[in-house]
Formats: sequence, C-alpha cells, structure tokens
Amino acid sequence: MAVQQNKKSPARRGNRRAHDFLTNPPTAVEPTTGEIVRRHHISPTGFYRGKKVIQTKADE
Repeated sequence: MAVQQNKKSPARRGNRRAHDFLTNPPTAVEPTTGEIVRRHHISPTGFYRGKKVIQTKADE
C-alpha cells in the first residue's frame, strides 16, 4: 500500500487540482455560414471571419 513520505501543503494540493475545473473553449458564430466554431480557427467549410480562406473537397 502506498504511503506518502511528506505531507503535501494546501498550495501544492491546489496546484495539482488546478486542471480539474477547466471550462469549454470559447466559441463564435461564423457570420457567413452560421456555424458554431472555435474562436481563431477555420470552420470546416473553409471560412474564417466571413471570408473563404481555403478550398475544401465540397468546393470541387
């Protein structure tokens, strides 16, 4: 059975648990297509901030 060698302080315990309460990444609505996308990312249809920036397979 594992037994700790030294007591962990409340600060170190809090640092370890810091990532337990992460929130969802912020999202935005693409103005052209109305899709919900992550902020600062290209939408699956190739739009970024209302402009077509890459060609997708659906465009061909």
